Amino acid sequence: MHIHILGICGTFMGGVALLARSLGMTVSGSDANVYPPMSEQLSEAGIELQEGYLAEHLDPAPDLVVMGNAMTRDNPAVEYVLNRGLPYVSGPQWLAEQLLQDRWVLAVAGTHGKTTTSSMLAWLLEDAGLKPGFLIGGVPGNFGETARLGKKPFFVIEADEYDTAFFDKRSKFVHYHPRTVVINNLEFDHADIFPDLAAIQTQFHHLVRTIPSEGVLITPVDEPALVETLGQGCWTPQQTVGLKEGDLHVKDVAADGSQFTVMLGKQVIAEVEWDLLGEHNILNALGALLAARHVGVELKQACASLTKFKGVKRRMELRGEVNGVQVYDDFAHHPTAIATTVNGLRANIGERKLIAVLEPRSNTMKMGTHRNTLAAALRPADQILVFDSGDLDWSLHAVTGDLGPKSSLHESVDLMVEKLVEEAEKGDVILIMSNGAFGGIHQKVLDALAL
Repeated sequence: MHIHILGICGTFMGGVALLARSLGMTVSGSDANVYPPMSEQLSEAGIELQEGYLAEHLDPAPDLVVMGNAMTRDNPAVEYVLNRGLPYVSGPQWLAEQLLQDRWVLAVAGTHGKTTTSSMLAWLLEDAGLKPGFLIGGVPGNFGETARLGKKPFFVIEADEYDTAFFDKRSKFVHYHPRTVVINNLEFDHADIFPDLAAIQTQFHHLVRTIPSEGVLITPVDEPALVETLGQGCWTPQQTVGLKEGDLHVKDVAADGSQFTVMLGKQVIAEVEWDLLGEHNILNALGALLAARHVGVELKQACASLTKFKGVKRRMELRGEVNGVQVYDDFAHHPTAIATTVNGLRANIGERKLIAVLEPRSNTMKMGTHRNTLAAALRPADQILVFDSGDLDWSLHAVTGDLGPKSSLHESVDLMVEKLVEEAEKGDVILIMSNGAFGGIHQKVLDALAL
């Protein structure tokens, strides 16, 4: 069978492509921009990539076209598919029909931490010898790939609430029919498709409706929007996690989150010392531990596996150190995620100077939905550089003005690099946050520091 994927270089659709190839299918695809790291993974798998959305990419016609959710009705390839009557499905529907029907699906949902938690969970199962399949919106350090077919029955998936396709406006996760579900948190995001928090809560309620009564739903103890959502109905046993209370919680937590003791009720399970930072990652870990326990992995064994977890690319990833200056890369793009990232690193480095660099790039950020909370998220940094791409619907001057003289606004990546090299001294830490490539700023800074 030959499938052609429109929007193949996104992390989700690229993962679908890799899974289809593992199933023995012939896979090709096109995207507006063919770019690494996904393009490298796809090429290595023998998948043909084409740039742009041209009708000729679909001639001769594939057996099936799989549509990414970035596709719109004015896309030339989409119009060709519809006019010619070619068979097509969304990525989530393809996944559900071709792969997930006979799997025990473990889904990780929520506004923040999905990639890290699903990567942890896949690793806990792998280290326990279960060889799970997975599809994750990032590259887990323990695996080096976004997706893997694995062995039956277990399959771990990052369950995104973003819409499925131009012809299916339900959230992706309603297609997966998971048996084990972790919902990390719930806040307003994706303002480009959701008018308000209530609309997102409706989609999460739809997810909850799909979980079997013999499954499990794992949630934090103190997430008001999630409590409200579950009040609409829940037919599945619930387990909770928290820093101080919950079925699984912690004590003796180091200031930077690098050490903690896992507790099941009043029972001490294990002490964990690992490479990750921040209380948010501890909560991610507790969710992953309970999910792994649901499929038979002992908590003590899973805690031992956590100490060997290598993190995820672009999630507080140390890109390099030059002349005593460390450069970190992080995917944070929502004020809550930015705050937890900045605070976690601040707790780790103590009084060393922390220079935060932000590209407000997400659709929600471009619309200005979180403009009033952005300055507070960045404030713990000693110096703040904000990139203004010129395509925001609002002015960033209000943010930098609120932060005062320690912040600055920049319209050029190269000039930002010059400013960073000028300001950074031995012992300083540069934290770069963006959900995009950010003009290759990470390597540019490291190269410039080395001169």
